[in-house]
Amino acid sequence: MTIDLFWHLLKSEFFYQSPQRRRFLVKRFHGWATLIYYLRLFNTILVESLIARKKPYEGKTWAKGSLDVLKIVESAGGEFHISGLKSLSSYQGPVVYVANHMSLLDTLVLPCILLAFGKVTFVVKEGLLKYPVLGIIIRAIHPIAVTRENPRQDLKTVINQGSGLISGGCSIIIFPQATRSATFDETSFNSLGVKLAQRAGVPVVPVALKTDFQGNGKIIKDMGPVDPTKTLFIKFGEPEVVKGKAQDMHRKVIAFILQNLRAWGAQVHSNIS
Repeated sequence: MTIDLFWHLLKSEFFYQSPQRRRFLVKRFHGWATLIYYLRLFNTILVESLIARKKPYEGKTWAKGSLDVLKIVESAGGEFHISGLKSLSSYQGPVVYVANHMSLLDTLVLPCILLAFGKVTFVVKEGLLKYPVLGIIIRAIHPIAVTRENPRQDLKTVINQGSGLISGGCSIIIFPQATRSATFDETSFNSLGVKLAQRAGVPVVPVALKTDFQGNGKIIKDMGPVDPTKTLFIKFGEPEVVKGKAQDMHRKVIAFILQNLRAWGAQVHSNIS
């Protein structure tokens, strides 16, 4: 499947579901699935880093690499269910996507979906820029880098750089958690994304992610085992402008994420029933 066909499906059907395929070996032997997944993933990241060195890494170029990762997940037994794109497709202009963060896949797969609807970049942890190979790609997408050690300085960085990018027509993806986790804990989910949207005068789009198909590793966090029995869910809420207090919108975003994670059987820590 080409990126053009993938984008056509997203814009016309407003969802994507992985085709049903027989994956006997990867479904039955998870160690084999993990091996296949990382061999292909590392090769793709290496190839994409070489591309990013030679030419601008944005738009369709970035989306093609991201779609390759989606295909790698499927080849290792993963099945995607992507939904909630109708309202997003009908909206024109930049937005702030506010999502929970489960695994490295969030950063790798979201671009092939969201670039169908316009320019986009991430708010990332500063340390990612120094990663070998992958860091080349991260730097090439011109993200907003934060330390996650000084909340006040991070807020200033995100507001200043984010507002500039948004005024240029670029949407922002932000994961307002201290660290990625398979368990969603609302107490570690800050309102940084909502505050950026409010300051820039653009809508917030809540995003619920269940991507624990790739686990977080005990020794190397980016290299946990994969579990082909787990479906990957990505769902987008409706764009909504922040009116009144930012905390009110923040609670709406959390409620959207909690509702969907619970429906998908994910683990959550919350006081919201």
